[in-house]
Amino acid sequence: MSERRLLLISNSTSHGSGYLDHCEAVITDFLGGVGRLLFVPFAIHDRDGYATQARQRFAAMGFEVDSLHDAAEPRRAVAEAEAVFIGGGNTFRLLKALYETGALEAIRGRVEAGMPYMGASAGTNVACPTVRTTNDMPIVEPPGFDAMGLVPFQINPHYLDPDPGSTHQGETREQRITEFLEENDLPVLGLREGTWLRVEGDAVTLGGVKPARLFHRGEEPAEHAVGSRLDFLLG
Repeated sequence: MSERRLLLISNSTSHGSGYLDHCEAVITDFLGGVGRLLFVPFAIHDRDGYATQARQRFAAMGFEVDSLHDAAEPRRAVAEAEAVFIGGGNTFRLLKALYETGALEAIRGRVEAGMPYMGASAGTNVACPTVRTTNDMPIVEPPGFDAMGLVPFQINPHYLDPDPGSTHQGETREQRITEFLEENDLPVLGLREGTWLRVEGDAVTLGGVKPARLFHRGEEPAEHAVGSRLDFLLG
């Protein structure tokens, strides 16, 4: 049985609520037994401000927070962490910094050995094999698009359904994912806002308030209700 423990959140802020409010209960349950968390603020330009926000929010849940951007030796900080949380922002900026600091491989190794991993938005993207299903602009150029591969499938956070009343003529999210599948044979899970995946060993459970939409190459998309077990995605 795998030792992996992951909480992959679509979004860190939901309409009408504050930072991480909508997923506070699952976070505190997931991190039970953890006293101190390592936060990775690389997806946002203002790392100091982002780390301050995370410290204040997690303090309200009973957790202390260290920020990876403050660490003189990032690999050592990862090696000593009880758990890690990678926050949202721009996925390409995040991935570039993970490569540059050596944190990508360090975090992957710790998570494979059982360290709890939480990601929101961009932090969820980098848990996948590649970041090719992010919604973000490539504002910087990382060494490649390969990410940590903590799960063997892709996720599209903030998944949006087509708005039948919209006059926008650009591609829908579903069309973009279909284009990805034309070039890549990896399942893609569209996580709507307010939704998350919890991975405990070989068990994958969909949580939150909305169903998720699963795309496979050559198949019609399938809806999966909150509470569904998606263990099959681990292959």
